[in-house]
Amino acid sequence: MTATPCPAAPEVVTFGETMAALRAHSALRLGGSLGLSIAGAESNVAIGLARLGHRVRWAGRVGADELGALVLRTLRAENIDTGYAATDDVGRPTGLLLTEPRMGTLTRVSYYRSGSAGSAVSPADVLPTLTPGSRVLHLTGITPALSPSAAEAALAAATAARDTGITVCLDVNYRSRLWTPDRARTVLRPLLARTDLLIASEDELPLVLERPGMGESKGADSLLDEGVTEVVIKRGARGATSFTVQGTADCPARQVDPVDLVGAGDAFVAGYLSGLLLGADIPARLHRAVTTAAFAVTTRGDWEGLPTRDELGLLDQPDGTTIR
Repeated sequence: MTATPCPAAPEVVTFGETMAALRAHSALRLGGSLGLSIAGAESNVAIGLARLGHRVRWAGRVGADELGALVLRTLRAENIDTGYAATDDVGRPTGLLLTEPRMGTLTRVSYYRSGSAGSAVSPADVLPTLTPGSRVLHLTGITPALSPSAAEAALAAATAARDTGITVCLDVNYRSRLWTPDRARTVLRPLLARTDLLIASEDELPLVLERPGMGESKGADSLLDEGVTEVVIKRGARGATSFTVQGTADCPARQVDPVDLVGAGDAFVAGYLSGLLLGADIPARLHRAVTTAAFAVTTRGDWEGLPTRDELGLLDQPDGTTIR
């Protein structure tokens, strides 16, 4: 069954699998308590954008179970339109992930998503979400890795968005447990013909290049030649770089003390798309992106610490500042 769609046009549409997330406070084999939340790259971006004041729609499938209800309830509480989200009616469950801290900021994540409701997403679930007035379609490389129908949905959505003038953003977001580099390249390369903004980490860029060994600068230039408007490279603690036909722009990372790196890339994307939607130039977009990423790494959880628009300036305050 599908909920009644919200009539207001979103600025951003995204879809993918959102799972229930169990977060351990110590090694899982030692037992102990677990915290329950939700997680998913696309919904992390959706929450980040909603907190920054943008209208966002998330689509996908959840199980007809309590964890699926948790996913939808949490997204709605974050002011995200879930009117096109589907509740699976053939018994597929909501996916699950477990995270455990191992040492410092190193976190181990285990997924239980095979045969999940989210992996069964299809073009019929997502094409109706691209309503008139939508400005950006955000995709990740995770969704097409889940199943043939999910890959078909991603390509169909990108094609429909490009045909109607909606900006298509693709975050490579490679997951080695889902597919091999060769398989990822085979599936993601066709998406590039429909992609305006490509976002990748340094080690992910070769996955979308026709010749993986050509190097970063030449690789980015080759993608621009293929029709991508902008290529953004995430460098973690070393900031980020944007490549366009006009040239390159670099931005250093914000200097913070990280406690949890999970979700930083999604926060970066949310910040960058926020700047794009507001008409900011590329340096300002990059600055907003590294700022939202800094909020993510200084708090635990995939999305819980993401800032509102009013909070973006907090990182400019001196250490020890109390806001009264």
